[in-house]
Amino acid sequence: MANNLMQQAKDAMNRITNNNQASDQDKQAAQNAIQAAYNDATTPEEKQELQQLEQQLQQHQLS
Repeated sequence: MANNLMQQAKDAMNRITNNNQASDQDKQAAQNAIQAAYNDATTPEEKQELQQLEQQLQQHQLS
């Protein structure tokens, strides 16, 4: 299950970074996917990767 959630989080971030007109709803969906995957992550590596995705999302929201 964690791998599926991790992939969903990655896919959501890809949609945002590839779409200059990402809506607030898209960004919230990505945040939700990242959080769900983080809560389900079983290894420190998975959690670190998700933290990096979250940082990317935050940077994207500021630009």
